Amino acid sequence: MDDLSDEELLIAYRDGDAAAFKTLFHRYRGPLFNFLLRRMRDRGRAEELYQDIWTKVIERCEEFRGDSKFSTWLYTIARNRCIDHSRRMKFRSYSSLDAPRRDSDQPLVERVANPGPSTEQLAAGATLKERIAHAVEELPEDQREVFLLRQLQGLSFGEIAEVVDVPLNTVKSRMRYALERLQHHLEDLREPAQ
Repeated sequence: MDDLSDEELLIAYRDGDAAAFKTLFHRYRGPLFNFLLRRMRDRGRAEELYQDIWTKVIERCEEFRGDSKFSTWLYTIARNRCIDHSRRMKFRSYSSLDAPRRDSDQPLVERVANPGPSTEQLAAGATLKERIAHAVEELPEDQREVFLLRQLQGLSFGEIAEVVDVPLNTVKSRMRYALERLQHHLEDLREPAQ
């Protein structure tokens, strides 16, 4: 099964081969879950959406015509589920960080530590990784989406254009703006020229 392409596996699944679906599911476990985790920034939500996306794949597998790659189709479903989830979350009510908690007189904002990195921590690899992740999270949504699909998922600009349903030049310009913002945000990490 591992030698078959994604498209061949989906066709085999449509023809009743459950092992083909299992292979697809495991093939995309890391890349798709990582994409969702970066988009949602919450492991529980990412896990929930991951399951939901595969349910959609099962429900809609007959609709796949092979006009695009399976990965493009899959990431389009994932992107749409993330957008739907974000829209639903906007309507949920959140407690103020300044409001006293039921179990304490102290507001939540005063009970949460503000971990500012020290100079030593900035030099450590883990902190560098955190700084880069934070810089990526600070990108505007459309730029972050293109950056993640390109850098983490390895999709081509053409595939990304299909997934996000915008022209190819728009995808390229979003990527350029994302890289410029990241470079500016992480400028202090650049070694001085000698």
